[in-house]
Amino acid sequence: MIFNKVKEIMVSNLSINEEDIALESTFESLEIDSLDLFQLVMEIEEEFEITVENPENIKTVKDVVNYIQENQK
Repeated sequence: MIFNKVKEIMVSNLSINEEDIALESTFESLEIDSLDLFQLVMEIEEEFEITVENPENIKTVKDVVNYIQENQK
């Protein structure tokens, strides 16, 4: 499941507690700043073999999951 993989990436790369991450979580509520977002985008691009365009439009964990679903090959 994409959500679980995204959660795993966030926990391992951004030091966020897994139980704090929900689909509805905003990056702001998780205290993810622009540098963290850049790192997250790079990890997601590598893991799912996609290119994330306009990452500034992605505001929640659900946005990430939806973007991956729409853009996977």
